[in-house]
Amino acid sequence: MKGTQLERYATLRALGEIRIGATRMKQAGMVRRSELRAQDTTVTALDLSAKTPKATLTTCVDLSAYETYHTRTNKPVPLPSNQPLRYVSTVLAEKWPNGWMITDINQNGAQPC
Repeated sequence: MKGTQLERYATLRALGEIRIGATRMKQAGMVRRSELRAQDTTVTALDLSAKTPKATLTTCVDLSAYETYHTRTNKPVPLPSNQPLRYVSTVLAEKWPNGWMITDINQNGAQPC
């Protein structure tokens, strides 16, 4: 998570969820050595007239280059066989005084894209 500057773009709630996931991976002896890819991101809802403007974005998460390694063996850990390599993710954002902030991310691994 070093160098990601997530604090600038994610609310405390969303950031907490990300950190919990990272802590669980660390406790399991896992580390990621690649990036998730997002493709075909589209604004699917936008309310600029609300007191706090809101947006919903839908994107296709691509795991084809995603690699997790076990830190003890330094070997890759394969994704579960039922894990689609491309699936839909919905991102909720709000316009705050310093810019748009991610408030929630919903991964829908059952919905391929």
